[in-house]
Amino acid sequence: MPKLKTHKGTKKVLNVRDGGSIAIGHPGTRHNTGKKNAASNRSGRKVSTLHKSDAKRLKNVQF
Repeated sequence: MPKLKTHKGTKKVLNVRDGGSIAIGHPGTRHNTGKKNAASNRSGRKVSTLHKSDAKRLKNVQF
C-alpha cells in the first residue's frame, strides 16, 4: 500500500502543538516588511491558533 506523502505547503505554515492544537503564523509577514510599520511586524511574530473548523478541514492532510 502506498504511503501518504506530506503536503509540503501545509508543513511550511502549520505546526501541531503537544496538546493537539495547530499553530499558524500571521499572513503578510514573509517579505516586504520594510514598508510595514513596526507594530504590525511585532504583532506578526506572535503565533495564532488555527480555528477548530479549519482544523477539521485539514484532518486528512498529512503535515
